[in-house]
Amino acid sequence: MIVSDADFRAILGRFATGVTVVTTLAGQTPLGLTVNAFASISLDPPLVMVSIDRNSFLHSAIPQAGFFATTILAADQQDLSRRFAGQIGDRAHRFQGVKWRAGETGAPVLADALGWVECRVEAVYPAGDHSIILGRVVALGSVPGDPLLYYRGHYGEIDMPAGAPLRQVKP
Repeated sequence: MIVSDADFRAILGRFATGVTVVTTLAGQTPLGLTVNAFASISLDPPLVMVSIDRNSFLHSAIPQAGFFATTILAADQQDLSRRFAGQIGDRAHRFQGVKWRAGETGAPVLADALGWVECRVEAVYPAGDHSIILGRVVALGSVPGDPLLYYRGHYGEIDMPAGAPLRQVKP
């Protein structure tokens, strides 16, 4: 069976993901990119991974800096997702007017987000047209709220208040 790019995107688009912005510094310049390929990998040690396109400006910047932060966007932060995805403005102005602070490593952590993890680069693995960047978590935090989701090419929200009890679904 031959897997076309269109079929691959259509099927994988049915997997709902959270939306994050991955950031680092190039010298003193903050860089950031919207990424939905983010996952926890290990509790001991605490590891996460992000997948970055090899053609992306962030691809070489993260390993060169040796650190990155992943900010988990809240349901009301579509504008940040679009901005860091390059849909609003250009790359040179992505941080213009955006509130952020320098994390423990210096990586930019976006304000008013649902959560964030700050990492030191542990390893980089080639993965087709992307690289998987493994990060050791050195700092993290969160606030109450609902996540921004992405599903079938559209933004969405969970239809359940934060902190609501989960109901059991019997098989």
